[in-house]
Amino acid sequence: MSLNDVIEGTRAAVAVDPANAAVSFSVGHELRSGTATVVEVNVREHSFTVDEPGALGGTDVAANPVEYALASLGSCQVITYQFWAAKLGVPLDAIKVTVNGDLDLHGFFGFSDTRPGFTGVRVDVELTGPAGAERYAELKRQVDEHCPVLDLFRNSTPVSTSLT
Repeated sequence: MSLNDVIEGTRAAVAVDPANAAVSFSVGHELRSGTATVVEVNVREHSFTVDEPGALGGTDVAANPVEYALASLGSCQVITYQFWAAKLGVPLDAIKVTVNGDLDLHGFFGFSDTRPGFTGVRVDVELTGPAGAERYAELKRQVDEHCPVLDLFRNSTPVSTSLT
């Protein structure tokens, strides 16, 4: 199935019932040892491990949560570029995305009132293909407007936590 088939099929389903646009994702997490955590995607039966490097008390068996956050942003950018290139008819030969984030550990360790999250994130996108620069600039505008994980980084999202 092509991306245009997915786009049009989704458009048709949402036209029939706008509720068809609402989706929900769920993941479970379980601490295994040290800081190593197994993440289970509850619906689609995927799993992966999250850990910290030795310098932060982990065993370094996997990427850490903030690295996965950057990976989520970068991979969502690649996917959103693919979808919007198909939708706009912009030809792409390759997409390369590099995401860098800066973190001040003062906040995580409680050494100061510094925010524990990223102090800055930079997304560098390299597109190659036969289209002109203005077509790729329009594609970037659409991706920046519609990338779900970029939206998470840019905007406040209501989050609730509970303890049982």
